[in-house]
Amino acid sequence: MSSSWPLMLIAFFMAVSLAGVVALYLSGRDRRLKSRLLDLSGAAPDAEKRENASSIAAAVKRALPKMGQSLMPEDEVNRSKLKARLVFAGLYGPQALVIFLGVKMVLMVAPVLIGLFVGSLGLFPLIYGVLIGACASIFGSIGPSFWLDRKKAQRQTMLRRALPDACDLIVICMEGGLSLTGALRRVVGELRTAHPLLADELNIVQRKVQLGEPLAAALTNFATRCDLQEMRTLASVVKSAEKFGSSMVKALQNYAESLRVQRQQRAEEMAQKASTKVLFPTLLFIFPSILIIILGPAAIKMAEVMRNME
Repeated sequence: MSSSWPLMLIAFFMAVSLAGVVALYLSGRDRRLKSRLLDLSGAAPDAEKRENASSIAAAVKRALPKMGQSLMPEDEVNRSKLKARLVFAGLYGPQALVIFLGVKMVLMVAPVLIGLFVGSLGLFPLIYGVLIGACASIFGSIGPSFWLDRKKAQRQTMLRRALPDACDLIVICMEGGLSLTGALRRVVGELRTAHPLLADELNIVQRKVQLGEPLAAALTNFATRCDLQEMRTLASVVKSAEKFGSSMVKALQNYAESLRVQRQQRAEEMAQKASTKVLFPTLLFIFPSILIIILGPAAIKMAEVMRNME
């Protein structure tokens, strides 16, 4: 028993950490829902809370870049790759790289310091505190990369779902007599409520067009920022229509139709996967309960018979 208690302690910390991550994720969803409802209702949060939050955020933003400088890649190629990953995830800020590396530094150093502190208090041996902190530090070093990939995938999913609606609105506006740039300007305002992410990105495209950049080039830059094949195809459609003088409305209409078909196919694919995914919780939780309910009385009866035979 004495030799197994460190494993039990590690398992306990892992269970508590998993429960904390799940709780933070669920509470984050509630916070996003409440903030979204407040934005739609026009109600503003309390000024004092907003001021305190802004001061704390400002202090954190000042500290994180200094910590992130120690993890800055020296190779320009690696630095460019990391910047590209941040852009794919929608982190366009000028200090996004150093802040991301600063958060990664905190997640690497903080667990070891916490393990040393808890071990120095005598709650459990110091060597186990350092060991658990080192294991948590390893997860902290690779966790931000997984978070970055997940954020990129979520962003691409949102853009992919919103793109057919945007193309339909552009076609409707152009059929009403607007030019492509005018239709794009109108669509940005119409999509602000339903698809705010795509509206913000199209607003960047519109601003670049106003500064003199060709629309096809602005759309190509948008496709590079989001690393989305559908946007690359849209930029190619617009570029081909402008180059060969074909009907822009017809080209966008056909492309919007293909996007809707692809969206329907992805929905059917997810529906087909649902039956396979539900199989594992069924086997792990439902079938054992059914077996206990069905075979439990029979097992008790057999135990009583065997006891009487003795």
